[in-house]
Amino acid sequence: MNEIKKTRIYYFTGTGNSKKVADWLCSEAKQRNIDCSLNNILQTPDLKASPAPDDTQLIFISPIHGFNYPPVMLKFIAGFPRGKNRVVLMNTRAGMKIGKWVTPGITGIAFYLSALLFLIKGYKIQALKAVDLPSNWVSLHPGLNDPTVLYLHQKNKERISRFSDRIFSGKKVFRCLLEFYDLFLLPIAAGYYLFGRFFLSKTFVASHNCNLCGKCVDQCPVHAIKWVDGRPYWSLSCESCMHCMSYCPQKAIETCHGSVFVFVIFWNVLFLWTTGLLPVIETYIITFPVIAFLIKWVVIILLLVFWYRIVHFLMRFRWVERMVVFTSLTHFKFWGKRYRALKNF
Repeated sequence: MNEIKKTRIYYFTGTGNSKKVADWLCSEAKQRNIDCSLNNILQTPDLKASPAPDDTQLIFISPIHGFNYPPVMLKFIAGFPRGKNRVVLMNTRAGMKIGKWVTPGITGIAFYLSALLFLIKGYKIQALKAVDLPSNWVSLHPGLNDPTVLYLHQKNKERISRFSDRIFSGKKVFRCLLEFYDLFLLPIAAGYYLFGRFFLSKTFVASHNCNLCGKCVDQCPVHAIKWVDGRPYWSLSCESCMHCMSYCPQKAIETCHGSVFVFVIFWNVLFLWTTGLLPVIETYIITFPVIAFLIKWVVIILLLVFWYRIVHFLMRFRWVERMVVFTSLTHFKFWGKRYRALKNF
């Protein structure tokens, strides 16, 4: 076992959880006189990292989106140069709290897929670590309260300190592999990558509280928000990292649950009408179910893009904007606070 002398940390972050873990690790490394560098993957040109000396440990940290690393991190890993370094894979996932017990989130296939990519490139996997920091996906569930957020930061900082003792001394850590159920989530992870993320990208809107400051457009980690008709517009490249919703000064960004619900009803009525009207389609679906499933979802995404464009246009009218906002769960106080990682911790 050789102790680590140099380490590079690569991270992708939306609301700050992965950056927080990267900061904790770098602080622990420097306390051990280890040469540590922090690297936001989005600041590397074309998501292409430079090769590292073989004696440099490489650490990758990213949130979990749809039971996998988000596409931007997967692209960065896929384009990483070949090497022989020791690699530590980490993720931040949806931690919760029951009493004094931190309930774990779900990693899914993130470690399996990424480890395979690195092994093919010649790297040695040294450790896998999931960090259960507060869930930030307030589009899908209520936000956590302040005491819970603070508690999760405290517990995970302690865990990172213990984890650092092991990985910086050169030890291997694979306890996460005990979560064997992650492999069963492969179909859901694939569905999110192929369709789900595009669907979710069309659930964000800016209400009339928006003062057009442009912060969401300028600070979007993946530059997915554009100006359309003089207002923020979310494109299909959105990672649903929640940065925009959590950092909007006016809290003007909402998840349009009501609009999506109406679209789902519209789609189901349309699908039933077309399959009933055209027997050829019914035969095709029975004969080639996989192909029909793919075609169905492509059509759904295309229709959703069209639907979203209409909603975005109509939001200029006050009565439409009010309907969209007041059918958005994120608009109401009972849904909880929007999340960002604690700064001074």
